[in-house]
Amino acid sequence: MKIKRLTVFCGSKPGNNPLYIQHAARLGHILAERGITLVYGGGNKGMMGAIANAVLKEGGSVTGIMPHILAGIEHSHPGLTEMIEVEDMHTRKKLLYEKGDAALILPGGFGTMDEFFEMLTWNQLHIHSKKIIIMNTEGFYDSLIGFLTKIQEENFLYDQLSERIIIVSSPDEIEFD
Repeated sequence: MKIKRLTVFCGSKPGNNPLYIQHAARLGHILAERGITLVYGGGNKGMMGAIANAVLKEGGSVTGIMPHILAGIEHSHPGLTEMIEVEDMHTRKKLLYEKGDAALILPGGFGTMDEFFEMLTWNQLHIHSKKIIIMNTEGFYDSLIGFLTKIQEENFLYDQLSERIIIVSSPDEIEFD
């Protein structure tokens, strides 16, 4: 399936490694070049701001989805192609899943993990069959991948991880077709 709209989950902070922001910006450029709409949480800070700004700088399209309560915390991005304000986090996550053809997980914190695990669970339960990609920038997700592998080894999964998750190290490794 060709990806026309990519949902990206990532931190509203930049993290300590400058490569996190560089990868977010590179991804934004790639999305704009390929005419793929970015669907994300709507923030203007950290990783969120880096990817949105890169897409917009290259003339691409960005849809942000943010609950009212986070508009002040994550600093709602004022220049998006489309901003959808919702009542709560559950509505936000549901729309993020619905509006994207696939999901990409960049470095982030608890919110990113919450979104990742919910999408992964829904995928396992066949609520959706969208591709889930983890960008493991400089090993950021090595421990998580190790944990997921342990879950598989201990026979707590119904399918192989490789049927649910694609792992890449940089934006240039992502296959959009």
